[in-house]
Amino acid sequence: MTPEPTGVDAVIDAVTAMFLVVGALMSLGAAIGLLRFPDLMSRMHAATKPQVLGLFLMLAAMGLQMRTWWVWPVLVVAWIFQLLTTPVSAHMVGRSAYRTKHGHRELLTKDELEAVVQRAAGNGSTPDP
Repeated sequence: MTPEPTGVDAVIDAVTAMFLVVGALMSLGAAIGLLRFPDLMSRMHAATKPQVLGLFLMLAAMGLQMRTWWVWPVLVVAWIFQLLTTPVSAHMVGRSAYRTKHGHRELLTKDELEAVVQRAAGNGSTPDP
């Protein structure tokens, strides 16, 4: 039988539970967005934006629940790695989808990449020196 948590332990447990629930909801929102959004760009947004915050909340909950200092550097490194790689991979997927015409260009409000792609393909004017 464990004693009832009081004081600081109860607060840490409540914050941990809140972080876990919100992090799980963010991850669920990302999964639903991947299934429900109509085009690649929207799905990419759903996969990257809430997932990074959801992972941060899950890692913070894990660090709070462990209650040791040595776990925090490992969790911070894991979160920074996720924070650095997710936008880069989403950018690369978006560019490749744009170049292979898998995206819905009619849904874009402004197409800033068209001139760059035309120039790279040799169909446009040469870049200014």
